[in-house]
Amino acid sequence: MSQAAYDPRQLRFSESHEWAHLEGDIVTVGITDFAVDQLTDLVHVELPAVGTEVVQGEPFGEIESVKTVSDLIAPVSGTVAEVNQAVQQDVTIISQDPYGQGWMIKVRVPEGTTLDHLMTYDEYQQQIGGGA
Repeated sequence: MSQAAYDPRQLRFSESHEWAHLEGDIVTVGITDFAVDQLTDLVHVELPAVGTEVVQGEPFGEIESVKTVSDLIAPVSGTVAEVNQAVQQDVTIISQDPYGQGWMIKVRVPEGTTLDHLMTYDEYQQQIGGGA
């Protein structure tokens, strides 16, 4: 499934460098370009199966680079509705297009869920030292 790149200014961000985009009752989750830069050469990603329950603030998978293995932390709670099979087959897609083709999972969230607990683009830029 093709995914147009999201404008990072329209996304919300977690302190652990995941991004989230809410549309209806689906939150698309990926990692930021900052995280990709920090990890350097990605070699593997492990994502949950469709139907898995994820809990906000808890790991939902792992991403591995030549330097380290890092947990992927769920920015929201809900049920995995879709998994990006393409990035599991070719993890370099995440490096090439973290806000588009490199999304990881789509989570079906309870009605009324917001992303207000996550940082705005400007807040995230301040956290990573990039300014606004």
